[in-house]
Amino acid sequence: MEPAPAQGPASSSREVEGEGVSSLLAAARADADRTVDLRRRLHRHPEVGLHLPRTQATVLAELAELPVEVSVGTTTTSAVAVLRGARPGPTYLLRADMDGLPVHEDTGLPFASEVPGAMHACGHDLHVAMLLGAARLLAERRDELAGQVVFMLQPGEEGFHGARYMLEEGLLDAVPGAPVREAFALHVFANQPSGVVSVRPGPMMAAADHWQVTVRGRGGHASMPHAAADPVPVAAEIVLALQAMVTRRAPVFDPAVLTVAHLTAGSTDNVIPDTAFLEGTIRTLSAERRADMVAGVERVARHVAAAHELDVEFEHRRGYPVTVNDGGVAEAVRSTAAGLLGPDCATLAREPLMGAEDFSYVIERVPGAMAFLGACAPGQDPATTAGNHSNLVVFDEAVLPDGAALYAAMALRGPAG
Repeated sequence: MEPAPAQGPASSSREVEGEGVSSLLAAARADADRTVDLRRRLHRHPEVGLHLPRTQATVLAELAELPVEVSVGTTTTSAVAVLRGARPGPTYLLRADMDGLPVHEDTGLPFASEVPGAMHACGHDLHVAMLLGAARLLAERRDELAGQVVFMLQPGEEGFHGARYMLEEGLLDAVPGAPVREAFALHVFANQPSGVVSVRPGPMMAAADHWQVTVRGRGGHASMPHAAADPVPVAAEIVLALQAMVTRRAPVFDPAVLTVAHLTAGSTDNVIPDTAFLEGTIRTLSAERRADMVAGVERVARHVAAAHELDVEFEHRRGYPVTVNDGGVAEAVRSTAAGLLGPDCATLAREPLMGAEDFSYVIERVPGAMAFLGACAPGQDPATTAGNHSNLVVFDEAVLPDGAALYAAMALRGPAG
């Protein structure tokens, strides 16, 4: 995604500016060695899913050195820390995800994953390091902090709904009597210019849904298709019909992306199989389009199969909701980043990203925003470098202090409303 040109920072009575901003960034840079070291320790030992015991232990050891109140999850290995400011005020939430991906790392980095088949290929190790860096910055500035900061460290972002489990366990009421008023999260991207923050009001990332279709026919000899009920051409016809459905039913200003990513049938060259199987994903930016596309996949599959006197089985697995940024919080992120990093490093994203994020569950409940932080490795072109989820992705560690300082500045700034 290419960010739009930067706009000048908007004024706000709660903005962190002047010497406060420069000292915050300077302090984050002075602490960079520790932040980088933590990131590399996490990178060497990635864990996947909802249960990340080694990662949680590393995080808890870091939090033990800070004046925070810590609790851990009961259904997952999440961690929540509360930092109380010197003055009364609202509760602000900062989030980082901790899990890796089931990808074998081939970067050749000196601190590459030591766990076969697992890798921090989406930058979650950077997120944790930045958030804990921000926790240290804020702990040093408790006298400037009005209210409380909740540090949300979650497992299971990569398809396991970790944020939802934390919400069910009372995340937003981590401070009794002072529920979370606003939330903020950063996500690094290797294929965006390093050090550039991009954000937008409204949809920032898409909803994701998974579907499966099994076409049920009747097998037979490949030389006598008339005596069988061949599911293979029907499956192929469904694939094409689904693409036509998207272009004919989804408005260009309320888009949908439908991908058939897996199609399989049969076992040899001269046997018509009984079944054909296909599955894929749907990405949408509104609840209305999401419901329409899910229903449409089932309808198209059933009716195409029925035209050939075959049946289908349809399954739908609901994924993450649309990540919708609050307009006021998005502008607060942009203006704070502009004051912290410079106007050229704070941009309005022209369009959403069609990937999905479970931070969406949090900002369905409270105003908040997710922003992207470019982390293209030195000497690489953002347009051609290996991107997030690649086994070759490399992130620029120079952005770690920038992210830590932005996390801290948003909490010091307080809720936008």
